[in-house]
Amino acid sequence: MDGLYMRRCVELARKAASHTSPNPMVSYVIVRDGRVVGEGFHPKAGQPHAEVFALRDAGDLAENATAYVSLEPCNHYGRTPPCTEAFINAKVKDVVVGMTDPDLIVAFKGIERLKSARIDVRLCAEEEASCRKLNEAYIHRMLTRKAFATFRTTLSMNGIVVNQIGSTSDQPGGYYSQLLKEYDGVIVSSNFAKTNSLPISHEAGAKQPLYIIIAQGEDSQLNIPFIKEGSAPEAVVLTDSPISVELAGIEVLVLDRMNLESILQLLAQRGLCNVLVDFREARGDISSLLNNFQEAKLQQKVLVELLPIWTVSQGPCDLAFGGSQSFPLKDMEHKEVNGCVLLEGYV
Repeated sequence: MDGLYMRRCVELARKAASHTSPNPMVSYVIVRDGRVVGEGFHPKAGQPHAEVFALRDAGDLAENATAYVSLEPCNHYGRTPPCTEAFINAKVKDVVVGMTDPDLIVAFKGIERLKSARIDVRLCAEEEASCRKLNEAYIHRMLTRKAFATFRTTLSMNGIVVNQIGSTSDQPGGYYSQLLKEYDGVIVSSNFAKTNSLPISHEAGAKQPLYIIIAQGEDSQLNIPFIKEGSAPEAVVLTDSPISVELAGIEVLVLDRMNLESILQLLAQRGLCNVLVDFREARGDISSLLNNFQEAKLQQKVLVELLPIWTVSQGPCDLAFGGSQSFPLKDMEHKEVNGCVLLEGYV
């Protein structure tokens, strides 16, 4: 039954997608005598951890119960007290952990603390992979100090990059609307920002991503006509030379090194765990960032939308970047949505 309750943990934790960064998504399920008596997940960075809500939900029934948690309970003081102490005080009988903490400095410390209080602890091996996938971006950021990057583009049937998505993809429930809900930031080119409204997620409760606008070799002034002052989404311009943006309140950062590695490091420092590199044109600002991303391990995932159209090339249109050699993608998945095919794999 451990797997059943751990899958419920993953399901609960995912409700807070994009709200918890730089923290991980975590949830607890408390079970006593074969019955779920308490549940809770960490809703947002700065708010109480998951165990507070789960133990509050369980009340006195937490005593002698089994607590299932998607990530090893913390054992250090930060903005909140240690998770371990809450379960020790609640007198739970045992704790089932989905995965150990990826931070090598604190890994196993929570487990050791629980065991020292005579609480049995075991790892749910059958769902460890799903718990790791839940927090793959958080894990990557902890280990590399860079944001987890996903490359996304749309192709016509004849392999040309097109600046469009499927007809319902950006509507509530559409794949692109759901995708935006999952990411802390979206990287777009300055040309895209000049000519398009920055898209938003239409999912219930979605936190809109930070838009990172790449402006290389721009004139002294950048006009972003489709953003209105004070409106969502939030945006920042990254550039290689000083420029002004017509819209007041848009942050402009001049980088000493305008490359993907420095950008991903900067975003991680600012608390972003994952970022979507939204490739809409096969030339320009974004293309120059993506050279050799495979050798440098700067992209972790690739998502391609294939539209049922045949289009005419307006210039350079291929995806000839990423590395000096071909490489296979791993863990490929595909699905058809309203006549479009979505392909996803890991680098």
